[in-house]
Amino acid sequence: MTDLALGLLVAGGVAVAGVLVYNRLQERSARRQAERAFASTHPDVLLSGRREPTLNPAVRAPSPNAAPDPRVDYVRELELPPSGQTLLAEAWRPIAQRFARRALLHPQAGGCLAALQLVSRDGVVPEPELIEFRAAVESLAAALGGRANAPEMREALQAARELDGACSEADIQVALHVIGVSPQQDFGGQPFQAAPRQDGVTLTLDVARTAEPERCYEAMARAAQTLAHGQGGRLVDDEGRELDERALASIRAQLEAVRRLLAGRGIEPGSPLALRLFS
Repeated sequence: MTDLALGLLVAGGVAVAGVLVYNRLQERSARRQAERAFASTHPDVLLSGRREPTLNPAVRAPSPNAAPDPRVDYVRELELPPSGQTLLAEAWRPIAQRFARRALLHPQAGGCLAALQLVSRDGVVPEPELIEFRAAVESLAAALGGRANAPEMREALQAARELDGACSEADIQVALHVIGVSPQQDFGGQPFQAAPRQDGVTLTLDVARTAEPERCYEAMARAAQTLAHGQGGRLVDDEGRELDERALASIRAQLEAVRRLLAGRGIEPGSPLALRLFS
């Protein structure tokens, strides 16, 4: 994947560069190409200096029992006899092991929903993998004396690719650097992440995975300013240029644009659906 920094404009036409806002569309493509060409043992020099999104304890994790959503998942409905329902959990185990967290099994009256998550931060599931999942579910249904419906795969994949493209535009992080301060700071319980650096602290917000990202960004910006003022430090971008109130306000406007982009797809930042998509 290739990280593309978004220019954040301030009054007077001055560009504030280096505040970390990542666009992942090309990054996903680059990662897949690099993995095919070099395998996982070769470092991706295009990602030098990048901070991969990680899950902060203050940010909700997706529920392992989440119900499938046709916008994100390829969903097959299984009709099973009572005897088949009794054996379902054991029969599903090999599929769960093969597809890990992407495979969902959701019980319902008379059977269940078996689903494969099509879209995540890794991109769209390859078609051969979806075919494999579909065949595995059909075999499971037959073994349990039931049957499974057969939704169209190509339409599901096309919709998944369109959703992936929209999500890549909204998949961003914003980071603020506070330098000249002690790197040992306690930001427990905050909806942003904090990582020590040699000359201070970096605060990072994973926008799509955070409920009310603008409010949480305000909290992050206030924490950064308070820390800088309290210890005589500076709030800067990646190039070491100071970030003033106008620059911070410009970043806030970018976050509102991201929220609207997701909302247009029926996805609220920080929602269970967002946590699954941006995982």
